[in-house]
Amino acid sequence: MLPAARGSLPSEEAAPPWDGPAAGFGAALLDVKGLRVAFGAQEVVHGIDFSIRAGEKLALVGESGSGKTVSALSLLRLVHNAEVSGSALLQGRDLLQMSEHQLRGVRGDEVAIIFQEPMTALNPLYTVGDQIGEVLQLKKGLTPRQALAATVELLASTGIPEPARRANAFPHQLSGGQRQRAMIAMALASSPKLLLADEPTTALDVSLRGQILDLLADLQRQHGMAVLLITHDLNLVRRFADRVAVMERGHLVEQGGVAEVFDAPQHAYTRMLMASKPERDVVPAPAQAAAPVLRARGLRVGYPVPLPGLRGWFSKGEFVAVQGADLDIAPGQTLGVIGESGSGKSTLALAVLGLLPHGGELAVTGLDWAEALRTGQARALRQRIQVVFQDPFSSLSPRMTIEQIVGEGLLVHQPQLSAAQRRERVVVALADVGLVDDPRHGSDWLQRYPHEFSGGQRQRLAIARALIVGPRLLVLDEPTSALDVTVQKQVLGLLQRLQRERGLSYLLITHDVDVIRAMAHDVLVMKDGQVVEQGSVQNVLESPGHSYTHILVQASS
Repeated sequence: MLPAARGSLPSEEAAPPWDGPAAGFGAALLDVKGLRVAFGAQEVVHGIDFSIRAGEKLALVGESGSGKTVSALSLLRLVHNAEVSGSALLQGRDLLQMSEHQLRGVRGDEVAIIFQEPMTALNPLYTVGDQIGEVLQLKKGLTPRQALAATVELLASTGIPEPARRANAFPHQLSGGQRQRAMIAMALASSPKLLLADEPTTALDVSLRGQILDLLADLQRQHGMAVLLITHDLNLVRRFADRVAVMERGHLVEQGGVAEVFDAPQHAYTRMLMASKPERDVVPAPAQAAAPVLRARGLRVGYPVPLPGLRGWFSKGEFVAVQGADLDIAPGQTLGVIGESGSGKSTLALAVLGLLPHGGELAVTGLDWAEALRTGQARALRQRIQVVFQDPFSSLSPRMTIEQIVGEGLLVHQPQLSAAQRRERVVVALADVGLVDDPRHGSDWLQRYPHEFSGGQRQRLAIARALIVGPRLLVLDEPTSALDVTVQKQVLGLLQRLQRERGLSYLLITHDVDVIRAMAHDVLVMKDGQVVEQGSVQNVLESPGHSYTHILVQASS
């Protein structure tokens, strides 16, 4: 057994009480002892102990299913049908013994929460200002006029440009980073003592992640808050937190100072997390003499936008999302596209998939999209290019079985196959992506539904659905951003293996520089709809020639 000062034990044992962080912080703000969470007879959190002092930043890390989010939300009894026991003393008052009425005074007032996905956490029917103002009126007793003025000040403090105008915007009218800043403003509206930040940067670009973390750190110092950061991103932990606590399957297996744990992890699970950085395992790209699978010259994509005033009655303006992009992808090659939200990379991917009208030249396997649409060859061309989306839980229909989801492409592109032949092809596809060890025993999976699988398994299903029609080019739209570091490494290894075995070409859209380093042969950097730099991964990432590329690389380190 390891010393209690590190709180590190094998997964099957309960962690010992934590003696508290090092000196330099205020008095104990939250002291959690023996926290257990169960759903019926199934216990998911097994008697964990941790504490947070005033002004301290504690990171709770672990993979999906480790119990970190359930543990944090259970402190305020926000987990439906959960049986919670133990104690959670907030300045001497046990949160777990409070009545619902008492907890309402604590939630959002003394303890506030920033949720992982602001687009689902914010009400789409109300403006951002109305939602922040509601907190101020309920918690601070401000009048609507006072609440509006305070809302603008809060938004300004988070760095949102034109805060008065943004206060009147609906969530869908803001970018991802702006929505997250609005969530932070809402959480800070009542000046909480403790902020629970549940994966606050997972859905953001790498540079925005750094900005949000810096913002949280600045606001934390200004307000003297303690922060409990829930995340699986170890780079963020190293950059932001004072202490780290590691959870595995409901057990707290190790905790200590960030430098102490990162430099000398004691538990095997912690060491595994530290070793889960993506590894480069790609074969050199074939000779460029081969005809490119994808070729674009002067690619331009614009959207019509309304003009202000009377001009808007008679004509439309244009917002150019992609301007003059040139790119080639050879057989067996991966081109990584990186940039912040709004840079145009997702628009580029949609144009490549033939889903947006465009200008310039854009050809897949030698056939131009405009010609394919004009001559009725679009369906055949779509068989050659498939897509894997960012969030498999959203992209896989919850009402369809695995057999229906994976085999759907065969109904469109190979309708001559019988039901038995389609089923056989589906099982082989599941085996190809590592979900089935032996195709002869894969039929048990076919009638299951997406919700019965883990995040990594669902992403493998999405890859199987794309591969079953035999494409030449895969568009990978943030294929690992929603996954834990260990699962991310497994999925990237799968994609690398499939590329070697099948000679697939990838257009990889991501904001993760480490994924680019692991997967791509060449990289294309986009900013404000324009390609600012492109070349081999080694040249661009090791010696960036553009200041924007340098910022992205620095933000990922």
